[in-house]
Amino acid sequence: MKKTVLTFGLISGALSSLMMVATVPFAHRIGFNKALIVGYTTIVLSFLLVFFGIRSYRDNASNGQITFTKAFAVGISITLISCIFYVVTWEILYFNFMHDFMDNYGAHTIEKLKASGASPAAVQVQVQQLKKFKEQYENPLFNSLITFIEPFPIGLAITLISAAVLRKKAQSQPAPSPLPAS
Repeated sequence: MKKTVLTFGLISGALSSLMMVATVPFAHRIGFNKALIVGYTTIVLSFLLVFFGIRSYRDNASNGQITFTKAFAVGISITLISCIFYVVTWEILYFNFMHDFMDNYGAHTIEKLKASGASPAAVQVQVQQLKKFKEQYENPLFNSLITFIEPFPIGLAITLISAAVLRKKAQSQPAPSPLPAS
């Protein structure tokens, strides 16, 4: 199991990291809403390797059979490795190259709120919440946890679906007939 999990986890993680590095720096050019769609699409694409990893384990290491529990264990392990890559990549990007991300995101959020016709009091409340969140986001542990919860639910859902779809019980041998053959 270890070889399959590492192989597919590393490929999934590398794919998510590569896609993040290729797309996140350009989020301001396409707009935060479109960047969000691109980001989650790339997360889903990288987690497709969970399905292929479970299938590979079932077909190559488990004699063509796998229980839901074992399939889930393989899939969630791949997911965790991929999520770790995602978090590490974001931490490097954020703290070294994109430290203004929260300022840009906050400005976008406030502009959107003002455009929706929100009252000045509501805008001020949002400004205060964003300011507090930005302070918390400077803590690498908090930042990592928030970043981890972006891809993990998607990976969990894909793991559950893949484990359910790919589970395969052993073929049972037909019971011998109690009647003698004539």
